[in-house]
Order: sequence, then C-alpha cells, then structure tokens
Amino acid sequence: MQWRVDFANPWLYLFILVQMHLYTGLFITAHDAMHGTVAPNKAINNSIGYICTFLYAAFLYPQLFTKHHKHHSHVHTAEDPDYHNGNFFAWYVQFIRNYLSIWQILAMAILFNVFKIWVPQPNLILFWVVPSLLSTLQLFYFGTYLPHKGEHDNKHQSRSQRRNHFLAFFSCYFFGYHYEHHDAPWLPWWKLWRSPPTP
Repeated sequence: MQWRVDFANPWLYLFILVQMHLYTGLFITAHDAMHGTVAPNKAINNSIGYICTFLYAAFLYPQLFTKHHKHHSHVHTAEDPDYHNGNFFAWYVQFIRNYLSIWQILAMAILFNVFKIWVPQPNLILFWVVPSLLSTLQLFYFGTYLPHKGEHDNKHQSRSQRRNHFLAFFSCYFFGYHYEHHDAPWLPWWKLWRSPPTP
C-alpha cells in the first residue's frame, strides 16, 4: 500500500486484478460460512463469516445469511433477493441496492479516511476501492447473472459455465459451476470442480 503509483507500469494493473480476485475470495469465504463449510465448529465457522463479511464491505453477517438462504429457497422467483427480471445493468443496480445500506457506506467512508493517515490516497483508491468495486461485478456476473438469467428447465433454475477448471477458478472460485452449487450447497468452493457436471 506504500508502492509508488505509476500508471505507465504494467504491474499496477496486475496488482489491481490480483487484489480484485483476493477480494472476491474474501466474499466466497463468507458465502461458504453461510453454508457451514468453512469450519466444522459452528462458532468458529460463524465467526469467520462475521469477519469476512465485515472486511468485504462492512456487511452484517446475519442479514446476508438470511438473504442468501432466501435465494436458495426461492431461486428465480419474485421472493429471490438475488433475482431481477431485467437487463444486466438494471439487475446489477437492483442487486447492489438490495444489499448495500447507508450505514455500510458511512462505515467504509470512515475507514477510508482513517486509513489515509498511513496510506497514500491513490494507493487506497487503486488497491482497495477499485478492486472491491470490481469484485462486486465479478461476483455478480459469474455468480448471479450468468447462472440465473433467462429461463431454465431444471429444478435449481440455474445453469453452469462450460467445464474448464482453470477459467472457473479465476472467473469466480468455481461458482460458475452454479447448478452444482445449488444441487450440493454443502460443498465448499474448492470442491465444486469435483462435483458431477450439470445433467
């Protein structure tokens, strides 16, 4: 975070992408905690969930937990908090509005101004703010929009990306194998690639 920003240096863009991927992984860990797959001990599992959701964007774990399980129970319906019958941008805006609160924005703004005491502002923006925003797009596009858009003829109302474990990992920690996730939500992200392909 003390690295001198130089827009002519190609490493800058690689660092942003790496931070984005790690940020996405932070949320995937929180997601797995919601399914009880991070640790066998419930207290430890939930503690990790609380920490990861707060570090991701000052989310409150119980609220995310409730909404996520509502998604699994009412997938692709009006009761599904993750679903929106609209184009990509309208869906994304609805998705963000559904999860983001004014209190989170306030908490992140306070943290940003506190971190500025030790970290140069350009570094905070490029290696914290930008990767975190990009990760919301990554999570939404590969973990919500592509799997659930359109009509489906299966019980989970979802589809999976074509099997390519390399692309599946780097796109969204195997959550492109989305039918498989809905079919076996007790599998942690790092075991999804082993699950049988979509029928």
